[in-house]
Amino acid sequence: MNAATPPEPRRRRSARDWAVDLAMFLLAVGFGLMVIADPGQSPHGPIGPDARRDLPLWLAVTEQLVAFAGCAALWWRRSRPVGIAVVLVVLSGVSALIAGAMLIALFSLAVHRPPKVSLSVFGLAVGASFLHSALWPDPFVPLFVDFLLGVAILGTVTGWGLTVHHRRKLVESLRDRAVHAEAEARLRAEQAQHQVREAIAREIHDVLGHRLSMLSVHAGALEYRPDASSEEVARSASVIRESAHQALQDLREVIGVLRAPVGELPQPTLADLEQLVEEADHVGARVELVRDHEGTVPERVGRTVYRVVQEALTNVRKHAAGADTLVRVAGAPGEGLTVEVRNGPASAPRPPGPVDGAGQGLVGLAERLSLASGRLEYGPTDGGGWRLSAWLPWPA
Repeated sequence: MNAATPPEPRRRRSARDWAVDLAMFLLAVGFGLMVIADPGQSPHGPIGPDARRDLPLWLAVTEQLVAFAGCAALWWRRSRPVGIAVVLVVLSGVSALIAGAMLIALFSLAVHRPPKVSLSVFGLAVGASFLHSALWPDPFVPLFVDFLLGVAILGTVTGWGLTVHHRRKLVESLRDRAVHAEAEARLRAEQAQHQVREAIAREIHDVLGHRLSMLSVHAGALEYRPDASSEEVARSASVIRESAHQALQDLREVIGVLRAPVGELPQPTLADLEQLVEEADHVGARVELVRDHEGTVPERVGRTVYRVVQEALTNVRKHAAGADTLVRVAGAPGEGLTVEVRNGPASAPRPPGPVDGAGQGLVGLAERLSLASGRLEYGPTDGGGWRLSAWLPWPA
């Protein structure tokens, strides 16, 4: 069973509302007093010199009390515009004293309710106008002309109210659009910030992960083999020192990329792949590079290939220390470029300590390839090793 919808909170009148309501009340009362002071006049013209003077006293007093009650009802025209407008329209058909309050109620109805409702009450007001013209005929103006004059007044008031109604709806629509546009702009900004953070995380992981993995491998080897010779300790210390120096250089480049305009600083390309493989080979990974492609590889594709090989070699050092590794790059324009990194089983014990960030590099690599419209495949091989393969489009 659905819960009952809670009623909307009542809107409190502002100082402007009080001023407008008081003005409308006084205007309606003033119109009625004008008719009482000049009983030979109706809202449309003279109705005969003795028409209203011949009314019985009780009927005249009742008419005045009803007219005053109708004027007082205008204070609630915002909360109950339909009911008040209908009652005043019906009473205006028999009493000229309430015509002013009826016009104000008709205007308020057109402002606060949909056009379909206000036009329906307008039709009722047209009928009441005809009844009033028939009950209080003007001896100097034909009935049809008097009726058309009343309809013109009703149409003007209703049209004015509809104009105000549509203008308010337009302002509300523009305000809602502005709110939605602001929310969408804030959402786009958050998404852009999220994408930038992801790009920074991938760049830091790709650039620093390679260097820091070499530091971890050699530092772990020194800890694992306390009986190593002085030559091996010196060699590992040299690699650690060189890797730390390169890591600092890479960190400065990453910070520079964040501070400088996009594309201002140089990025690695396919031409730097030999140096990457040579560095990995120097630390005992035994890496072989085979290049079998034609033509000049696009800069973006070459940079992505470099990152793929860099991440793959980092994973080999982490999970398969000392394994023989083959890096193969092949392809041609129009066919795409394929890079494959295949390693055998580990030939050296893994350094002690946990492996940080396991799996995050492959996730970032998959995102990088997805942005370049490429594909990534990886998994174990039959010989106990690991294979990572990526394909990138190479336009003809």
